[in-house]
Parts: sequence; structure tokens; C-alpha cells
Amino acid sequence: MILPIRIWGDPILKRRAVAVDRITASERKLISDMIETMQEADGMGLAAPQVGVSKRIFVFRRDDDIHAIINPRIVRRAGGRKIGNEGCLSIPGVQAKVARHTRIVVAGRDQNGKTTELECEDGEEQGRAATCVQHELDHLDGVLYIEKTEPETISWLIEEEDEDGEEDVVLRATTPEEIKRAYLARRLPPRLHILDSLRQRIEK
Repeated sequence: MILPIRIWGDPILKRRAVAVDRITASERKLISDMIETMQEADGMGLAAPQVGVSKRIFVFRRDDDIHAIINPRIVRRAGGRKIGNEGCLSIPGVQAKVARHTRIVVAGRDQNGKTTELECEDGEEQGRAATCVQHELDHLDGVLYIEKTEPETISWLIEEEDEDGEEDVVLRATTPEEIKRAYLARRLPPRLHILDSLRQRIEK
């Protein structure tokens, strides 16, 4: 089942999620729905608070595989920190740069309750798996990536046509305050690069 994604300004996104004591059919159904929701939104990861559930669970892509982690924790960081572009399904149509470790190891339990430990790395083989894990773990602590960005890199993603009539996406500088005002007023910039489902959720 596709779940509605909570948008920046929803109080649950600022709340520290609660650890999961027992993994039941309810958690497994939630994980299945989160995976379906993430795939439908073409996302790299999705945390439970983003779909209105304050539990320490997230799902993410690592290359072609999708993993679910319950009660995750990073047990090792390596590779130094690198600045890269990030976006978020809960702050749609926006991009900014954040410094993240390029290699991490995340531990927790899978949807079957088994202990799991995954090595994640930003690179050709795994995409941006390390960044994704750090981003989603922030969600579980009530922290949004935009709070960690270099402010001058925050931009709307705007669709424009180039000289050949081909559609392109360009950056237009913005601020957290402008983004919040747009979401609250339910008026997004024209031609914002955003999924129709998320646009409808904001503008309805």
C-alpha cells in the first residue's frame, strides 16, 4: 500500500522516533508499505516518521538491493567526509549540499528480527548508500538534512527548456524560510521538479 509522505512542517518529522521492542506482523507490513512507497516516489531511502510512524525503522537502496533496518545504529565511520548533493521526499523539489562520511557500517535487525550489519559506501557499486543511511538515521533522530546543509547551496529544482527545446532541470537559490512559506501557503514555484503525488499532497 502506498503511504502518504509527511512534508516538512509536520511535527512528527522533528520528533525522535521510538525504538522497536518486538517485531510483529505490524512492523513487517509497515516495512513492505514503506518499500512500495519509496519505489513509487523513486526515492533512495525512507524513514518511518516520513510516513507518520514514530518508530526507529528505515528502508534504503544499496545498488539494486533494498534493505530494511530496525533500531539502526552506525557502528563504524570511515573514508572521511565528502560534500554532496542531497534531496528528501519530505522536502520535495529542493536540493542542497551536505558533508557525509563516504563509508559506514550500519547495524540493527531486519524485518525477520535477525541481527544484520551492512557495509555501505558511496561509489559506483552501491550508489550513495552511505549518505542515504546517514540521512535516514537523521530522520529517526528528528533531524532534517536541510539543517546540516551549507545554506548558500539550498536550491529549488526548476524545469526549463534548453536552446534545443529539451527539458532540463536548473537550480534556483532559495532559503529554508522561503521553502516553509511555500509549503504552508500550498503554493509551489512554477515548473517545480516534483512528483505529481507530492505536489498534490502539498497543494491540496
